Amino acid sequence: MKRPLRQPSDIWNGPAASPRMASPHILLVDDDASLLRLLGMRLESRGYRVTTAESGRQALKRLEADRPDLVLTDLRMDEMDGLALFREIQRRAPGLAVILLTAHGSIPEAVSATREGVFSFLTKPVDRDELFAAIDEALAQAPGASSEGDEAWRSAIITRNPGMERILEQARMVAGSDVSVLITGPSGSGKELLAKAIHRASPRADQPFVAINCGALPEPLLESELFGHAKGAFTGAVSEHQGLFQAADGGTLFLDEIGDMPLALQVKLLRALQERQIRPLGSTQSAPIDVRLISATHRDLDQAMQEGEFREDFYYRLNVVNLRLPALKERPEDVPLLAKHLVVQAAERHKPFVKGFSPEALNLLASSAWPGNVRQLVNVVEQCVALTSSAMIPEALVSQALAAEDNALPTFSDARAAFERSYLIKVLKITEGNVTQAARIAGRNRTDFYKLLSRHDLEPGPFKPEAGHAGV
Repeated sequence: MKRPLRQPSDIWNGPAASPRMASPHILLVDDDASLLRLLGMRLESRGYRVTTAESGRQALKRLEADRPDLVLTDLRMDEMDGLALFREIQRRAPGLAVILLTAHGSIPEAVSATREGVFSFLTKPVDRDELFAAIDEALAQAPGASSEGDEAWRSAIITRNPGMERILEQARMVAGSDVSVLITGPSGSGKELLAKAIHRASPRADQPFVAINCGALPEPLLESELFGHAKGAFTGAVSEHQGLFQAADGGTLFLDEIGDMPLALQVKLLRALQERQIRPLGSTQSAPIDVRLISATHRDLDQAMQEGEFREDFYYRLNVVNLRLPALKERPEDVPLLAKHLVVQAAERHKPFVKGFSPEALNLLASSAWPGNVRQLVNVVEQCVALTSSAMIPEALVSQALAAEDNALPTFSDARAAFERSYLIKVLKITEGNVTQAARIAGRNRTDFYKLLSRHDLEPGPFKPEAGHAGV
């Protein structure tokens, strides 16, 4: 935002100010080498750690190598000007504060830039107090600044992957508000860990974090768990039961596998979120709720909406902010890092003499596919620690644990999906691709059957008799 500007008498005026915190990192960008040196020296004398770049392109390379806490850039530069640099920074590092330095003639451009999200602009010649005040304000509003660099909120998430870091930056930014967050990503990628991190970074951190798996309970029991029930509400309800909305009051309610929630319950939950109150089963009284809702799913909810299995209005209520976690294979640099972290934890619990993995074992871990993502890696590390008799876990033991994981039972969702696909292929073979007959055998109408085929990327054409003679 634009702050009131004083008319400077020279480039530096006023007494030096004390630094806000220990060594914040500033990326300073200007194609004027002399001004770059002068600004750099002044910032370093105040205690900031300064990296300099003489062009926008060079600044982006510096950004990738060492993420700063703030970017201070000239507006008018050749090739890539300050505004173009800001837009690229927004794409690569959302939330990173940028301050523009501008000559009087380009103030309208700078004002326009603040509407796009530039933190503020300062006119040249730069008043020192004004510059330091702008820097302090920008750093104070940066994600995590209030905790003076405290990373405890995200300590359970181990990563050095740039994509994961961007997700964590976004998570830190949304943590301060009460907007609903939908976390998507494959099973085992750490969705609940991210939900807990958002809770720990939020103003609700000292209140309860309550989690429930929406796919693990039948509809009547799930409704009772969420909303609670009065005594005598149904057979077996021998006492009043407080629901999870009330248990999470003042804190965060995490709904895992929200994509598996029955449609009828989606309607009731949507109403509760809109009215911010719930009515326990069998009760005539409604109770106000004060919870922050975070949900997660591995399902494609867009496809689920098209198939009529997920309500569109409910989706938009949940999906105010979407954070997508990548599969572990998309962040291979994290595998050795995670393995080293996990082996220390497992050793503390079971075998303190275990110190880590051999280099060969780490290489094998890093080169594996990890279809079960971080959850599978946790299992492999636990197996290795349980079975090892040496301080350094050997490659052979890792290979054995990976083989055991490959032969392990799949999750219920994965097993159901595999059965459905196998069943559909068998029915299509029997009926030679005749969808009407196949749907009749499956006990589904044609529309539902086509939806099942679409879900599993199957077409009836290849199963028809003429398909075998194509091209002969």
